[in-house]
Amino acid sequence: MSCDCKNNNNYAELEPCLEKYADTEGSLITILQNAQELYGFLSPDLLSFIAKRTNIKLAKIMGVVTFYAQFRTKPTGKHLILLCQGTACHVNGSAEIEEAVKEHLSVAEGDITPNGLFTYNNVACLGCCSLSPVMMIGDKTYGNLTKEKVVGILKEIEVQG
Repeated sequence: MSCDCKNNNNYAELEPCLEKYADTEGSLITILQNAQELYGFLSPDLLSFIAKRTNIKLAKIMGVVTFYAQFRTKPTGKHLILLCQGTACHVNGSAEIEEAVKEHLSVAEGDITPNGLFTYNNVACLGCCSLSPVMMIGDKTYGNLTKEKVVGILKEIEVQG
């Protein structure tokens, strides 16, 4: 991964965050969250830029990015679906929920639907075990899912855009 950091105009919106946190120990996650919010995902060039500006080794940054499920290294659809695959969800039918999502959207995990509306990813746990099986779309949590409920939710979002 290389970065044309001399041309940081591409990342000008991130500068206020970097000015505030680049030299503050323990601020990497805050910087990464801000960068992802601004640019939608953490591209290799963006991560290299952050490494250079913070003097944090790119390998360490990649370790953080790949460890936490909240970070994305490729673009996603307008609505990101997180499907819980934790123990409670697995036992209560998360495989059927994933099947319903895949069938309705005609998309594989991590891919963007042709209309650009959705991407879905499996995650280890959403921490909503009492609602299992569960998924999140954006900041909204949907629990006690069935195949029928999932399709209804997706159709409603499709109508809204």
